Amino acid sequence: MEPVEPVPSGGILLTRPLLFLLSLACGVAVANIYFPQAISPLIASGLGVGKSSAALVTTCSQVGYAAGIFLLVPLGDRLRHRRLVPTLLLLTAGALALAGAATALPLLAAASVLIGLTTVVPQILIPMAAGLAEPERRGEVTGTLLSGLIGGILLARTFSGVLGAWLGWRAPYLIAAAVALALSAATAAFLPPTAPSTGERYPALLATSVRLFRSEPLLRRSCGYQVLAFAGFSAAWTAIALHVTGPRYHLGTPAVGILALVGAGSMVATRRAGRVADRLGPDVVNRRAMVGVLAAAAVLLIGTAGGVVGLIGLGVGMLGLDVAVQSGQVANQARIFALRPEMRARLNTAYMTCAFLGGSAGSWLGVRAYSAFGWNGVCGAVAVLGAVALAAIALPSAAGGPARLRRTS
Repeated sequence: MEPVEPVPSGGILLTRPLLFLLSLACGVAVANIYFPQAISPLIASGLGVGKSSAALVTTCSQVGYAAGIFLLVPLGDRLRHRRLVPTLLLLTAGALALAGAATALPLLAAASVLIGLTTVVPQILIPMAAGLAEPERRGEVTGTLLSGLIGGILLARTFSGVLGAWLGWRAPYLIAAAVALALSAATAAFLPPTAPSTGERYPALLATSVRLFRSEPLLRRSCGYQVLAFAGFSAAWTAIALHVTGPRYHLGTPAVGILALVGAGSMVATRRAGRVADRLGPDVVNRRAMVGVLAAAAVLLIGTAGGVVGLIGLGVGMLGLDVAVQSGQVANQARIFALRPEMRARLNTAYMTCAFLGGSAGSWLGVRAYSAFGWNGVCGAVAVLGAVALAAIALPSAAGGPARLRRTS
């Protein structure tokens, strides 16, 4: 891949090799948030703590991610991407190495917050790519990068579950550190030399994200949908490791990774969802996505049966949940990126901060629901969250309804 010269926009920079690099960077970065979900039982054993306590490592990384989105993603409008992205990946590598060397749960939790704080690269690259794409391809390009992101989520759980079973829970952290270091060098060489869209000072950048949330009803609408959907998603994925390694199945952490692989279908679904959002408007995709969340919650109930039937139910249900949540993500980001082209990173800051606060709450809720009510409680929580989101979509939009949404996307 040859480095490219700066051009204004219009999709000229978005060649297939560049899209591949952007998708790979999104996948590798986001994997750092999700791979601890599969190895939390190994962390519990290795550090001599309870499984529920070890599962909170995921919550710590998601809290850090939400903070990083709010504090660092606005810099995507202020700094050159070729400098910002490699620096963040380098810092992520250091935080991962620290986690891999942790000897106690508090240190691992602190390192997890740092990992989340710095691994916000996808939320910088996605707005950048949206700004380089033609308006009629914005949803498709967003879906392509989200496909890479989803691939990272899926492979992260498989990678950590299998590798952790062979080499211990530290190995996934240390290998992820090496991969982040290599990707830092690649992005420094090949990212397009884009120009900043603003010269505002850092405090003003942060204030803009808050102001956009208050002034843009379509942004608040997108945030509300994703908070609910992603909370259900995180609740299910945090609790499933406890479920399949518990007394019902007595399986090891590789089983969690294998279950994650069934979600590969969502990589294809996101590109299709992007095209539908471009053609019919984001609310159409959101409505279908929330119906999918409810259907997935019903199928996941089969997971209480145990045995082969239960595992099939878990696999099909998690696939449906992945497809639904990620399709909704495409629609929501296509909607917000059309609002203020010069502020895409700050729009994404407001949106993704809300989404991952929802995800953090969902991880906590998943552990609590499983501890109190078992897997049925987790499925019930997912269903309630999906139903609330679907009801919100059915309400008249303060911004002018679906017709307005189609025009803004």
